Amino acid sequence: MAIHGESGAAEWLCLAAAPTFAIMALLTGMSGGGQADILCSAAQGASLLSGMVPMYVLMSVFHSAPWLKLIVSWRSWRTLNRPNTARSCSDSR
Repeated sequence: MAIHGESGAAEWLCLAAAPTFAIMALLTGMSGGGQADILCSAAQGASLLSGMVPMYVLMSVFHSAPWLKLIVSWRSWRTLNRPNTARSCSDSR
């Protein structure tokens, strides 16, 4: 994931979705679901995925791909740019 140029803002913006949905799930869960769960009450008990909190959690999971790509690219960059600190006996001469 290259973060530069004109597309840099769009690439950074895609990182905002997963934490935003996670925060919405947390806030909705702490507030007890609110009015949106009343609208979905007809489907209550039909599935464990009914309600707003599970929806926000699923949306956060589905939007986590940019974070995973960033972590993988960061780890591979870090591995490639790690200084070679291990020395053998022949290197000390």
